[in-house]
Amino acid sequence: MMFADLPLANPLQRAIRAVGYETPTPIQEKSIPSLLEGRDLLGIAQTGTGKTAAFALPILQRLLESGNFRAPKTCRVLVLLPTRELAIQVEECFRQYAQFTAISTACIFGGVNDASQKRNLIRGVDVLVATPGRLLDLIGQKAVSLKKLEVFVLDEADRMLDMGFIHDIRKVVALLPQNRQNLFFSATMPDSILDLAKSILHADPVRVEVAPQSTPIERIHQELYRIDKRRKGALLKELLAGHPEMQKVLVFCRTKHGADKIVRVLEKAGVKCSAIHGNKSQNRRQEALGKFKKEEIRVLVATDSRPRKRKLPKANSAMRAAGCLATRPAAKIPETPKGKSRAAKRRCRTPRSPRSSKMRRNLS
Repeated sequence: MMFADLPLANPLQRAIRAVGYETPTPIQEKSIPSLLEGRDLLGIAQTGTGKTAAFALPILQRLLESGNFRAPKTCRVLVLLPTRELAIQVEECFRQYAQFTAISTACIFGGVNDASQKRNLIRGVDVLVATPGRLLDLIGQKAVSLKKLEVFVLDEADRMLDMGFIHDIRKVVALLPQNRQNLFFSATMPDSILDLAKSILHADPVRVEVAPQSTPIERIHQELYRIDKRRKGALLKELLAGHPEMQKVLVFCRTKHGADKIVRVLEKAGVKCSAIHGNKSQNRRQEALGKFKKEEIRVLVATDSRPRKRKLPKANSAMRAAGCLATRPAAKIPETPKGKSRAAKRRCRTPRSPRSSKMRRNLS
């Protein structure tokens, strides 16, 4: 199947060609036809499978066909995501796919002043991409209403629960109209996620699973180094020097201070790098990410909670610097095959045989 074979409107086909898509990924091929029929969907897909296009394209097709118009301070589609970084990128995807239509999009998230976000909602939007906290805040201020909602998308459900958003999700779901299409995506499907899905989806949803749950991505080469805490900085520099092919490297650590310290150590060694974490402004984080994408820097250092779902194309190595130049208990490294698989999936997504390394304090 080719994208040209899908029953999508000409403006969407034109946008697909503009972004260079030709052949749908497995989740796109399995999801788009069912979503075009208006079915609810339960999607289980690892990171980097193309699921944003899998739900964005049929949603845009529905908006074009419905003939409905957005009302002031309402949205027709709500996409709920755990982090503002991911929300920004998903909204960018919607704008790309809708670039030859009159469909409007907006993105709301916390950590910034809400004045511009509220202005964007005054006339209503077709597609609203949001994080749970800021959405509930603006609903409380009567800046936006969900009463006209047609489609609800909950993406990264497992991360939502990990980050403690379960109560916010339930509050949002309670405000949704009963007559709606629901899309639920998660990289893993433990019982707690399945229970949440059942509370949101209508009966008999389409289930799309493009890979067995929590199976490792086999092209990722994983290594574990047991080393004294004081030697981790030297090991990190040695790994970078010994692998010149690793030109886009993600390094994870536990603390913001540790991330900044790693950057200072690497800069002294002549390695171009930047850090992103909660103490950095949104503009600084976006700037660092932009440099990483353009390969102006080789290493991006981050705390674990900040970039979990940042889409960093062509990153060919991820290192978890557990305690590296900071203090990180060894227990923080995933102890189960399921946990290790999930970490690897989220951090190494590239056709170029990525490498995933973990530095662990030697407790013996």
